[in-house]
Amino acid sequence: MTTLQPPAAAEPRPAPPPARREGRSWTGWGFLGPFVAVFALVFLAPIAYSVYLSLFRDQLIGGTTFVGLDNYGEALKDDRFWASLGRVSLFLAVQVPIMLGIALLVALALDSGRLYGRDFFRISIFLPYAVPAVVATLMWGFMYGTRFGLVGDVNSALGVSLPDPLSPDLVLASIGNIVTWEFVGYNMLIFYSALRVIPHSLYEAAQIDGAGQIRVITAIKLPAIRGALVIATIFSIIGSFQLFNEPSILQPLAPNAITTDYTPNYYTYSLSFNGQQHNYSATVAIVMGLITMVIAYVVQLRGMRKGV
Repeated sequence: MTTLQPPAAAEPRPAPPPARREGRSWTGWGFLGPFVAVFALVFLAPIAYSVYLSLFRDQLIGGTTFVGLDNYGEALKDDRFWASLGRVSLFLAVQVPIMLGIALLVALALDSGRLYGRDFFRISIFLPYAVPAVVATLMWGFMYGTRFGLVGDVNSALGVSLPDPLSPDLVLASIGNIVTWEFVGYNMLIFYSALRVIPHSLYEAAQIDGAGQIRVITAIKLPAIRGALVIATIFSIIGSFQLFNEPSILQPLAPNAITTDYTPNYYTYSLSFNGQQHNYSATVAIVMGLITMVIAYVVQLRGMRKGV
């Protein structure tokens, strides 16, 4: 009789040697370090210094003293600041839609392929963006002149009296004309670049379905470039709230229409460099930056929401 022997128990495998703990590699930080240093130096440090300044106040007696959030409370009750904010908000509500609408129409015309001399028009419309804002404002300021500029020459030649573009009632529209002239080409290039990456298969499918040009624009092109539209809108909002070059350069030509608090940025500049109120100027700048950030963020959320 054969007796089955139970299989011998397998000997336990020797435990693997402990993994060798490798030293932490700092190679990634070597690549990231220069960016972090530059970012902290040119972006974070000015903001931190502005916040620091906003917590103090220069007084005739006692020198610089810590006042906490008192400067922010004063800014929220400052009628000059809110008046300038209302002025740029009106500018934003009127000028930005006009500028983006013109830029979109030009981009659609260029993308249609039916415009003769497309490259010439594209470069010509973009060319004003290459002109520095200071030079563009000086040029338009000369043309706005009723005594020495284009408006004055037209009045003399035709014996008419055109409205003064630098009068208090028209100066904001005149500034809007300058900004539109400068940035239509920039926004047109954003829209045109977005239109060029739309797959042609969508156009072929629309053609098979018998869709016309208007239907192609509303059903294919505009939804496809919604991201570019949102980006251009955000850039325009930020640019409107940062309005400074045009009013500051035109102010000597229109001293009765453009005051030193005409826009929030011009107001902070006047507070700091003319009024020597560095602490309060920093406070107004921070409040304006927060307002701009909130509005731009809301526009981005609204614009990128699906189904809108």
